[in-house]
Parts: sequence; structure tokens; C-alpha cells
Amino acid sequence: MISVKNVWKVFGPNAEKLIGTPDADLTRTELRNKTGNTIAVRDVSFEVAKGEVFVVMGLSGSGKSTLVRCMTRLIEPTRGELIYDGEDILQVDDNRLRELRRTKFSMVFQHFGLLPHRKVIDNIAYALEINGVSKTDRHKRAHEVIELVGLQGFSEAYPEQLSGGMQQRVGLARALAVDPEIMFLDEPFSALDPLIRRDMQNEVIRLHHELGKTMVFITHDLQEAAKVGDRIAIMRDGALIQVGTPAELVAKPKDEYVANFVRDIAKSHVLTLRYIARPIRNDEAAANIQLDADLIIRDALKTILDAHQPIHVIDKGNSIGIVAAEDVLRLISGAV
Repeated sequence: MISVKNVWKVFGPNAEKLIGTPDADLTRTELRNKTGNTIAVRDVSFEVAKGEVFVVMGLSGSGKSTLVRCMTRLIEPTRGELIYDGEDILQVDDNRLRELRRTKFSMVFQHFGLLPHRKVIDNIAYALEINGVSKTDRHKRAHEVIELVGLQGFSEAYPEQLSGGMQQRVGLARALAVDPEIMFLDEPFSALDPLIRRDMQNEVIRLHHELGKTMVFITHDLQEAAKVGDRIAIMRDGALIQVGTPAELVAKPKDEYVANFVRDIAKSHVLTLRYIARPIRNDEAAANIQLDADLIIRDALKTILDAHQPIHVIDKGNSIGIVAAEDVLRLISGAV
């Protein structure tokens, strides 16, 4: 769906000339003191598949929000390519860029940015209004997405009459109204209370399953990333450290930084049975039960414990080993 190739963003004087020089390898403090420049995004490359929820995460200052703004050219990259449907977004003119933002891309921010003097229905329909859609048609579409995001009964309310979670639902509905091909969500739930945040995470998952939208989701919260993301890219100091599924990052962290990042996440919540499947021992008898290798361990736990015997783990019709209660308990206890 979209390909990011060797993207750099350097803030400061003569930014383009800095790339490829020894100064580009200096620490941020050293570089700022020597040249007055800051490298916010450093030679980042990845691809986002159609229908994928691709999460970019990192600590504050890692460059994740700058990166997503580069992807929509809200911030102009210093160098690189951003290929969407065969077209380099960095090479298009202003008219084409506006067309892409109006019809193909949509963004949801941490701060909702709702128009306080407009009712919910008109906030949602605003992008369609900008696109010249008639009031009748844009309100019809707005009512459709109101149903989709659970805002029934609030179409005539004003933003100040809604809770934070409800306001963010309006933000989601506004982004969906134009039926975009790619949604960019920049820490959309960071300002919400934990319980509301969990509900909104579930809402994104539900919408993704129902609509199949391609999403680029920015967060600093690994639990959130693992919950909503198909794949996760971890950034540090502007550079991309590792990209993988939640299970891959937990099972095979690339370095100590990634290992520290994923240390507190419950392995049984992200790893699948394939990660703990093992050969059957001579003294074991397996139950006549089969579970798919890509089933999350947490979701298989009751079946495994109730069986009182090892269970076959199957991948594409073939057995790749067995899993017993002792294997799961060893994982949960941190022994593996």
C-alpha cells in the first residue's frame, strides 16, 4: 500500500548537505552543538501492506510522530521516497497532494481538533463539505459513520457536551467519512483515561476487522501496540531498530534496547503456540486434540489445561509438535 524508502528529516541549516557526512553519525547533543542541526528521522525504510495495522512506536523524541507527518508531507522530508500506489508522494505538486489528503489519506490526532461551534454531524461531514459534497449527501454519509463508531443519538450535540472518549469517536468518524484508503493515527488515545483508552483500542480493532482499512498507528505504549498492531516498528533516536509482529519482537528482540522495551509484556498474550511447541517425549501420550500453531497462547490456555495431556500443534495440516500444561506454566513463570 505504501513504501517508505530511506527517509531522512533533518531540522536546521544546510540539512541536505549533512546526510552522508561523518557529522550525521554524531550523537544528537554533539550534532546540535557542532552544526545546530537535529536528525529527527534517520534513513528509515519499511513497507505497509494493504489492510495492515502498522504500528510505529518509541519513547518521546524517538521520531515516530515526525515520521508519520513526513508520510503525509505535513512535514517535508529532507530526503527519501514515499511511494503510494506507484507514485512518489514527495514528487507530486500541491494540487495532487491536496487531492490525496482529501480523498485517500485521513489523520486522527491526540488532540481532537473538533470545531466547537459545529454539531457532531457537521464536524464529521466537514471534510466532505470541503470536497464539495452536497449537504444532503454529506449528512447521509455522516449518519452512516455515526452508526459505525457508536455515536447514535449524539449527532446534534456539540463537542463540549461530549466526554473525551466520545470526542475521539467523532475524530474517528470524521476520518472515516471520506472513506480513505490509509488512516494515520498519531497517539490518538494518549490523552484519554485508561478505561476509555481500552474501549477506544477495542473500537479501532473492531473497525479494522469490519472495514479492512490500512492504518499507520503511532504510540509510545507497547501494550497498546501489541493489542492493535499486525506489525510493530520500534524507533530510537530517529532510527528504525526492529520491525516485526508482536510475537517476533517478544520472542526474538534484536538487541538489548528492544528486549528492555518488551520485557514487561505478558508473553502468553502475544506469543502463539508455535513458539512453545516441542517434540513429544517417549514417555508422553498426546490427546486427540489439535490446535492451530498461530493461536495466541492465552486463548488456548483453557483447552490445554483441561486436556490433562499434551495437545497437537498444527500448521497447515501438519503437526509441528505438542504443547502441554507444563510448557505454558514454564512460559508464564518466566522460565523460558
